[in-house]
Amino acid sequence: MLIHLILSALDEGQPQTLRSLVGAEPKIERLATGLRFTEGPIWTLDQNLIFSDIPANVLYVWDGKELKVWREKSNNANGNTLDLEGNLITCEHGSRTVTRTDKTGKVTILAATYEGKKLNSPNDITVHRSGVVFFTDPPYGISRDQQEQLKNGVYRLDQSGKITMILDSLDRPNGIVLSPDEKILYIADTAQNAIFAMKVDEKGMASEPKRFADSRNPDGLRMDLAGNLWVAAGNGVQIIAPNGKEIGVLALPEPPANLTFGEDGQTLFATARTSLYRIRLATKGIMPGFPR
Repeated sequence: MLIHLILSALDEGQPQTLRSLVGAEPKIERLATGLRFTEGPIWTLDQNLIFSDIPANVLYVWDGKELKVWREKSNNANGNTLDLEGNLITCEHGSRTVTRTDKTGKVTILAATYEGKKLNSPNDITVHRSGVVFFTDPPYGISRDQQEQLKNGVYRLDQSGKITMILDSLDRPNGIVLSPDEKILYIADTAQNAIFAMKVDEKGMASEPKRFADSRNPDGLRMDLAGNLWVAAGNGVQIIAPNGKEIGVLALPEPPANLTFGEDGQTLFATARTSLYRIRLATKGIMPGFPR
C-alpha cells in the first residue's frame, strides 16, 4: 500500500532541504500491519529487517517479501542494533538485560545489573567503533515497585564487560545514536522533548551532555551520512541538521517509535505503532554493522 507523505517545516534557507533528502514526491509503503507496538528495526547483514513487537513478546523478520516470526518469547525485546561482527544486540524489557545473538542463534547476556542492582528496562542501543556499547535504561518496561536503579541512566559497556553509568540527569532517556565520525553521542529524552549531545573520544569515553535540539516526544534515533539526525517523534519523522536546526518532518499515518536505514542505505524503515513502513529516500543513511 502506497501513501503520499506529508512534508512540513520545509526551510529553503537550510543548506539541505527536506526535499533534497526525501525527494520531490516521497511515498510511504506499508509493509505490514495488525501488530501491537512495533519497535527496534535493524537491517541485517543477510539483507533482512528484524524488529520488535514489545507487548506481543516477538521479534519479527521481514525478508523483502513477507513477515515472519524470527523469535518467539523475545523477553519483550525493544531496541536492536548490530555489533562490529554483525551480531544482533538487543535491549530486553522482560529480562531487563542487554543481549547478543550470534550467527548460530546463541544468546549471551551482556548487561543485567549495575552496582549489584537490576537494570530498569534497557531501551535502545548503539555501538562505537571501539566496540564500546552505549544504551539507555528508562523504567518503561517495569512497575515503580520493581525499579532498583533510582536514576534512569545512560550506560557505557566496554569489551571487558564493565558497565559505567555515564549520564544520570535525564528524565526518560530513550533513543541513542552516534554521529558519522562517532565523536558525538546523541540521546533522546522523551519527557523533556529534547535531544542531548555528548562528546565521545576514540575510546568511547563521553563528556557532559548539552541540549542539542527540541523534539516532540522523541524516541528512536538514526543518522545519515551527512550528519543529519533522523528522529522518530510524536509528529512524525523529524530531521535535524548538524547545527541543531530542524530541516523538516515527514508525517506518517501512525506516530513512529523507531527507524533504521536499510537495503542500499537509501531506504528508511519505520516501526510505527501497529505497522511497519518503508520510505525511499534521496540520501543515504548509516546502517549499523555495515561498511560506509
